[in-house]
Amino acid sequence: MKKLRVTYAEGCFDELAEEMTQDELDALVAEIEEMVDTGEIFENSEPLSEEESELIMNKLRNLEKNTRQ
Repeated sequence: MKKLRVTYAEGCFDELAEEMTQDELDALVAEIEEMVDTGEIFENSEPLSEEESELIMNKLRNLEKNTRQ
């Protein structure tokens, strides 16, 4: 099976960075990537509703527009 790669949107941890140390952020990223590698992230996931999906996509579009300016 092909190993999945995790890609993070620019600025996705900005709010967390205000509350967490760099070591804590690094540990969070490592934990997310380990969960992807082991498949645990999929075992514990729940599908998004259409409304949740649209909200996330709108936020990503707005973030993309703001980083281009």
